[in-house]
Amino acid sequence: MMNPETELVDLHIHVGGAVAPHVLWAIAHDLGFKLPVKSYWEFCELVYADPKKVSSLGDYLDIMHRWTEKIQSSPAAIERSVYEIIGKEYRSSRVSQIELRFNPMKRNLEGERDLDYIIAAAIRGMERACLAYGIRAGLIFCLAREFDYERNEIIVKKAEKYQSRGVIGIDLAGPEQHTLELGDDVDRYHDLFARARAAGLGTTIHTGETTHTGSGGVIAVIDKLKPSRIGHGVAAAQSEEAMRKLVERGIVLELCPSSNLRTHAVRDLAELEQVFHKFREAGVRTTINTDGTYLLGTTLRQEFDLLLSSEILTDGEVTRCIETARAASFLR
Repeated sequence: MMNPETELVDLHIHVGGAVAPHVLWAIAHDLGFKLPVKSYWEFCELVYADPKKVSSLGDYLDIMHRWTEKIQSSPAAIERSVYEIIGKEYRSSRVSQIELRFNPMKRNLEGERDLDYIIAAAIRGMERACLAYGIRAGLIFCLAREFDYERNEIIVKKAEKYQSRGVIGIDLAGPEQHTLELGDDVDRYHDLFARARAAGLGTTIHTGETTHTGSGGVIAVIDKLKPSRIGHGVAAAQSEEAMRKLVERGIVLELCPSSNLRTHAVRDLAELEQVFHKFREAGVRTTINTDGTYLLGTTLRQEFDLLLSSEILTDGEVTRCIETARAASFLR
């Protein structure tokens, strides 16, 4: 078990997967959101990635897209969601530095709600929580692989617009294309990520979190989009070339152990240990994160305890991961 007084850093946590069920339940009823279940306990099952029901990344994402993101689709809902996440992470795990990510366009009901009001509300929730708990936080806007160029460009422009208010970076999320299509798929985002970098925004990208693309997605992202960090990236352990490029470019991985186990990006703890061993041997810089605390039933402290109890990390390596996260943060 790690020291309970150690202050932690979470670089990879989605607003759509980190709000407590009782808060989502209250928001849904406040907004008159029609739910497919009648009882609170049925609702809890609806917004939890049950290992018996989640067999892939697609199953995991479906819970967020179908329920949690829609429930959070109003200024009042996103403000409360952001506020509650930050407070809960500090109270449960002493996360004193946190980067929350979400796609604001998936919170405005296909244009029914004003995008700037959604963003302003998220910022307000973040500022209130930082004042209340005395911690540091920032927002990362997620582009979506299923969006067209124009919609993703709007998200980048909004990140630039609100950079002075605590929006610190952009991300690219969603299932990757088949290996044969990876090059063309990644090329679509080249100009957007170049623009974000030029504006001083941090850049991180979801890649290498499924087995069907292998390490090809990681290599394509490194070569074409040049991010500072990569979300997940466990598939890079399959490739000496991918790991070498990560080290050469100084790219930091945002590893999310429970998430990768739940979505079967890795089969079990034994394979997860192999992944960590390969990264350690290659000199790849890694951080530990939650991805979605309530969706997965975890906390950041539990993630570290899992790795310690399984002897995947030593106490010294845990400290190094925390220091790496603090150094790699987009918060300045």
